[in-house]
Amino acid sequence: MMYVSHYLLSLHDCRALRLSDSYSLHRAVYDLFPDVRCGAGGPSGILFADKGGKNGMRRILVLSDRAAKEPEHGRLESRELPDGFLDFENYRFEIILNPVRKDRASGKRKPLRGREAVERWFLEKAPLWGFLPRPETVQVADITVDVFPKDNKPITLSKARITGTLTVKDRGLFVRSFTRGIGHGKAFGCGLLQLAPLIF
Repeated sequence: MMYVSHYLLSLHDCRALRLSDSYSLHRAVYDLFPDVRCGAGGPSGILFADKGGKNGMRRILVLSDRAAKEPEHGRLESRELPDGFLDFENYRFEIILNPVRKDRASGKRKPLRGREAVERWFLEKAPLWGFLPRPETVQVADITVDVFPKDNKPITLSKARITGTLTVKDRGLFVRSFTRGIGHGKAFGCGLLQLAPLIF
């Protein structure tokens, strides 16, 4: 069973939670759930995307494999993912990704630069995630860089928000991509495939 939640935070709530960067937002979201992973390297079962502020409220979209507890700050609106939601052929999508390529010489992941490079990378990788985006609809809407401390070390995380429409090509891979997330940086707000079914 999967759960979809909207975590709504006022300015007062954000201050109480000391939200200032991706790491503090990670902490606030993960504190809503018991840690049930088998070992430190296991998947968390939690994905989230910061939808920004509107009308004085900040909204965090959360997908989880277990129900959240009542938050100390803010308001949580949760529901079970509807049966059949992942059975459609076509969807409108939005996703925040960490677009990187591994450098052959150093073995390190390096961020891609520029909208065209990010779009090419996304279209190339998408079949591995079980779907084909329609190239004419794909738009790299934003590219940002988050810098935040973790374990007394600075972490730099590039993020790209990508929108468009897609067609499912491999249902198993597609479901896994939705439920487990896509790419790197999932603990810090990347990888949640936000979907709206399209019926032609």
